[in-house]
Amino acid sequence: MQKETRSLPTGTLLRRFLPYFAKHKKTVAFDLLCALLTTVCELVLPMIVSEITHRGETDPASLTWQFVLMLGGVYILLRIIDAAANYFMQSVGHIMGSQMETDMRGDLFHHLQKLSFGYYSDARVGQIMARITSDLFQVTEFAHHCPEEFLIAGVKIIVAFSVLCTKNIGLTLLMFAVLPFMLVFARHFNSKMRRIFKARNKQVGEINAQVEDSLLGIRVVKSFANEAIEEEKFRRGNLRFLELKAESYKVMAQFGTSNRIFDGLMYIIIVMAGAILIGRKDLTLADFTAYLLYATVLLNAIRRIVEFTEQFQQGMTGIDRFFEVLDAPIDILDAPDAKTLTDVRGEVTFQDVSFHYGDDDAEVLHGLNLHVSPGQSIALVGPSGAGKTTLCNLLPRFYDVTGGRILIDGQDIRQLTQKSLREAIGVVQQDVYLFAGTVYENIAYGKPGATLEEVIQAAKLAGAHDFITALPDGYDTYTGERGVRLSGGQKQRISIARVFLKNPPILVLDEATSALDNESEHIVQQSLERLAKGRTVFTIAHRLTTIKGADVIWVLTENGVEEMGDHKTLIEKGGIYASLYAMYTSDR
Repeated sequence: MQKETRSLPTGTLLRRFLPYFAKHKKTVAFDLLCALLTTVCELVLPMIVSEITHRGETDPASLTWQFVLMLGGVYILLRIIDAAANYFMQSVGHIMGSQMETDMRGDLFHHLQKLSFGYYSDARVGQIMARITSDLFQVTEFAHHCPEEFLIAGVKIIVAFSVLCTKNIGLTLLMFAVLPFMLVFARHFNSKMRRIFKARNKQVGEINAQVEDSLLGIRVVKSFANEAIEEEKFRRGNLRFLELKAESYKVMAQFGTSNRIFDGLMYIIIVMAGAILIGRKDLTLADFTAYLLYATVLLNAIRRIVEFTEQFQQGMTGIDRFFEVLDAPIDILDAPDAKTLTDVRGEVTFQDVSFHYGDDDAEVLHGLNLHVSPGQSIALVGPSGAGKTTLCNLLPRFYDVTGGRILIDGQDIRQLTQKSLREAIGVVQQDVYLFAGTVYENIAYGKPGATLEEVIQAAKLAGAHDFITALPDGYDTYTGERGVRLSGGQKQRISIARVFLKNPPILVLDEATSALDNESEHIVQQSLERLAKGRTVFTIAHRLTTIKGADVIWVLTENGVEEMGDHKTLIEKGGIYASLYAMYTSDR
């Protein structure tokens, strides 16, 4: 995962987040209307009390039953409106927030699908999972409450301030003199909360990554009896999360305490100054009562914003981490005028191809010039790290060349759409990945929408049909996570059936039998030979006896392709390949 060295400014994050409100603008508008209605209902009560107090002081006889019932009726009506508006805000408003969260999760997953192997070589799946789940959970509440909280607080502060100024502008300005100090403290604690929330969310990702690593490797853990080691690793990560959470609660408590102090300070200023003004006959008792009520409305609005700060910062942290992934550059892009690869013959040409994984890394491949005729079988051998797998990964553009170009049927693969290019290339790897699902679903992955008959035919060609029908539920048998309920040979044959179903004209076999026992290797090798017929094939092999029938063998070292020819020619040459073959056969 890319290092978290940046944190975008709040204004930038809000501007980038606003488009997610666009498709819900009608709901947002009605939600804000409801927020205004609830605010009006809250502001009316001090007005009613102020009117009653003023009449009681100046004209008690005017407080008739009719007048009091009228005020009560108006207030009850307003409370009914308030209840209906609040219901909308709590139900439809929250649903809108969830819909926005869903949209963001969809965008994030879509972007993750476009990122190259280079991104995932540095990424931890647990961290990605935290960003796509728990981080976005925090955005739901933020998306719903942020507009309405600021609108409600803004209206209350403006109305209350205006009313307070009409009552006594000097007292109001005296009370507001405390606000600058309150804002300085708020800014200080906001930055601390953002930092801690981000560290806390990152630690959630670390816990996810550690749990995933431990559970996916549970067989290795148990085979080495290292359960205690895994528990200790989890304990340390869990305690670190507790430390960060405790730190966040301390900062929140400090923030809340400082605001309570300022809150109390503002109240005591009103009470003390109000008492002096009443004693000097500069403020009536009715106005003082109204002043206290509106001051309470004002301070409650400020307090509500303060209390929302925690949720605001959590939401901004989730949005920040969301955009960190969304801003990860897509290294492999289709050219603006990219063509669809059709009618593939399978001719492959490497022209002066060079490649390195990073700007600071040494070149893995340098100046390779190679040509493969349609239907030709190529085997790549050589020491580990020579670039055999890298060379094959360049063909479907899992990485882009850093120099030169690769042609398929005379067309630069960078001028082809990735979809059509990869549909023309089938890959069978040593490390077979089966999805959690049925045997049928895993084979049909090679051709979405394939019929059962097509899947069965592909399984027969791969030599997998007999063992599949012997499974408890046949093609409907659940394979388990990563295919754990099947043997290595069975998983490999299912992966070969998947490629048979795809039926690509170009085939890459990346050490497809090296992890199998002799019996499974023999069965799988027969399947691979059937699969290779009529296709252009690249085979990476450490078991050199499996490539004796290749049309051409490339011996790849750190110096490039040092030898080239068929098995017989290279043995007679007595060079690197002959030495490797002699070493391999003597070990057997």
